[in-house]
Amino acid sequence: QFGRTEVIDNTLNPDFVRKFVLDYYFEEKQNLRFDVALFGAQDFLGQAFVALGEVIGSQRGRLERPLTGVPGKRCGTILLLAEELSNCRDIVTMQLCANKLDKKDFFGKSDPFLVFYRSNEDGTFTICHKTEVVKNTLNPVWQPFTIPVRALCNGDYDRTVKIDVYDWDRDGSHDFIGEFATSYRELSRAQSQFTVYEVLNPRKKCKKKKYVNSGTVTLLSFSVESEFTFVDYIRGGTQLNFTVAIDFTASNGLPSQPTSLHYASPYQLSAYALALKAVGEIIQDYDSDKLFPAYGFGAKVPPDGKISHQFPLNNNVENPSCAGIEGVLESYLQSLRTVQLYGPTNFAPVINQVAGTAAQVTDGSQYHVLLIITDGVISDMLQTKEAIVTASSLPMSIIIVGVGPAEFEAMEELDGDEVRLSSRGRYAERDIVQFVPFRDYVDDSGNQVLSMARLAKDVLAEIPEQLLSYMKTRDIKPRRADPE
Repeated sequence: QFGRTEVIDNTLNPDFVRKFVLDYYFEEKQNLRFDVALFGAQDFLGQAFVALGEVIGSQRGRLERPLTGVPGKRCGTILLLAEELSNCRDIVTMQLCANKLDKKDFFGKSDPFLVFYRSNEDGTFTICHKTEVVKNTLNPVWQPFTIPVRALCNGDYDRTVKIDVYDWDRDGSHDFIGEFATSYRELSRAQSQFTVYEVLNPRKKCKKKKYVNSGTVTLLSFSVESEFTFVDYIRGGTQLNFTVAIDFTASNGLPSQPTSLHYASPYQLSAYALALKAVGEIIQDYDSDKLFPAYGFGAKVPPDGKISHQFPLNNNVENPSCAGIEGVLESYLQSLRTVQLYGPTNFAPVINQVAGTAAQVTDGSQYHVLLIITDGVISDMLQTKEAIVTASSLPMSIIIVGVGPAEFEAMEELDGDEVRLSSRGRYAERDIVQFVPFRDYVDDSGNQVLSMARLAKDVLAEIPEQLLSYMKTRDIKPRRADPE
């Protein structure tokens, strides 16, 4: 139990005024249950189950639900209203530099970058920002960057912010230099003074008695201003449009064989289906019609057996949309029975397909999220980079989930967190790609629910900021909600 409202006497239409403050995370499925009862006798009148995202994603932040739970009886309805606290609107701009960092590269110095982590209520940490890489220096000066206070500390000014310092390596095996911890409140003091942090490497500290530190990081500047938030745009009517693209190349293995990544046993969904459900069930709360275009790529498609890299899973070229995530899953399983897995692994056609749709409405009322689930190395890397660079100027984000044991170095390049993606001398306007390998989220204890919640959290964490970056570059302000 999180809390109770006040009691309102002698009415069947109570209007409760007591408010409950909930931490809101777009990237998590936050389920709520509301029970209604008579005071004193505690007679149960009904209950409603909702996801917090459904309330946020509803028009004007108002969601009406029927009360249920009393067999054979109509229990009335409950109306939920949500509003955002003002401190969630603050955005921070800061700049940092470092001095005398440890040398990690054999033939050079180091290529340092910073990773910021927000601490969670359960003691875990979530990545909330990465700086750019500064090449071949032990004394880097990073560019100023902006980050919402919500992303940094969720409005809790004393919550721990952990910062890791890494030396960038092309193969993705970045070398750990050291770490330090701070808080929003401590960072904010830099408005009047420089703040210097010692970068410590716990392993080195244990091994070397004379170890002092692995360098220092100095906060050069820190400023705060209020800005529009993701919730402002959602409440103003911006719709998230979710599209799915699934890899049907032969490298996945025959779907009928237990070794296949597409194999679904009577007791467990395939890795593809698990990833789809984990991400899709959160996104769908923000899509009013719950209709999701779904495509496959890399298969020979009936009746003529031609290779296709953007065939509709529901076999309807005119309308590739499926009803809800369950509809997408049903069409995916049906396609596995009718198409021939083949190849190669081409991303560009489906990215261009969604980009073409996104280009039709650029006023901020629509934003597109493309989920690509794949097992292999990209065959059309040059075309894919070109497609992403072009799409980076559109209201669109791309999530890539890599399943199976393959190496995914190319995906890290597409992600663009550390080095901005470019094609033919043209750089991406925004970072719109988020990549995660599915294997990192397989829980050793076998707890699928927990594993998939972590997967969804990490792949969706960047979507609100990517949406905001598009709106900001186009100077699009959220529409005001209609008056009641």
